[in-house]
Amino acid sequence: MQPRNMSMSGVVDLAAVKAAQEAKAKAEQARAEAARHGGAGAVSPADLVLDVDEAGFERDVLQRSAEVPVVIDFWAEWCQPCKQLSPVLERLAVEYNGRFLLAKIDADANQMLMQQFGIQGIPAVFAVVAGQALPLFQGAAPEAQIRETLDQLIQVAEQRFGLTGLTVDPEAEPGGAAAPAVPAGPYEDLLNAAAQALDAGDLGGAVQAYKNVLADDPAHPEAKLGLAQAELLQRVQGLDPQRVRKEAAEQPADVRAQIAAADLDLVGGHVEDAFGRLIDTVQRTAGDDRDAVRLRLLELFEVVGADDPRVTAARRALARALF
Repeated sequence: MQPRNMSMSGVVDLAAVKAAQEAKAKAEQARAEAARHGGAGAVSPADLVLDVDEAGFERDVLQRSAEVPVVIDFWAEWCQPCKQLSPVLERLAVEYNGRFLLAKIDADANQMLMQQFGIQGIPAVFAVVAGQALPLFQGAAPEAQIRETLDQLIQVAEQRFGLTGLTVDPEAEPGGAAAPAVPAGPYEDLLNAAAQALDAGDLGGAVQAYKNVLADDPAHPEAKLGLAQAELLQRVQGLDPQRVRKEAAEQPADVRAQIAAADLDLVGGHVEDAFGRLIDTVQRTAGDDRDAVRLRLLELFEVVGADDPRVTAARRALARALF
């Protein structure tokens, strides 16, 4: 079987190359810092390649795709091209160092998944990003083309969904977590200063204190969460809720009004309303307007937390809206 066209154009929009490159550089820096400090929750290289079946598909593929792109390799023991392709994908999964996970699915033992993906022949390679399945290619493809496709996939995952991959610790035990992260510096005073600034209503001071921590340790989880929350409070400070909601109701195409209303929704504890409002706006917009809404939605995901099931559900809905 000959490989199909491996270009992802037409499946995803790669126009914002500069933004994607900046996101990629930032993600690389965050991963490097996390690895340097131990990387809480880091995985071993062996954990980057998974054997997945129908029973574990929801957990190992769909759920994991909310934090890292998952590449699926449909293979079978009798398939000679599979024996050429699978080792290449396994090697690249380790080489890419957490930028994607590789899920290996035995086609003979998982016929239901074969039907769900509409696969007519193997090897067949798909990706799942934020719950959305994307066909990549069929057949044993040249490594250079595989690398190009993986690079595009990773770029899209970072640019559109903020998925920066996993931290890999070569010394971590397979299937287990690495040792707790070792702080990179004396952050307690800065974090206390941020908390005190929040209590005093000094949102600008809190934002700056969190940024000071992140300047030294870009992956610091408490500082990232605190900064997202402080910036949200800063944005809604001084807004007239009645006026904002009135404008949003009367002008559904007004991106600025919808973003402001979503901020108020989240501050008021209406998490799903905030996410739903912005996802609906993504569906109605294009170009810079759509990108502005998407970026604000990613910021609100940071406020709520990646582990929250409402964020996972919203990521999947965002994927459907974008694709």
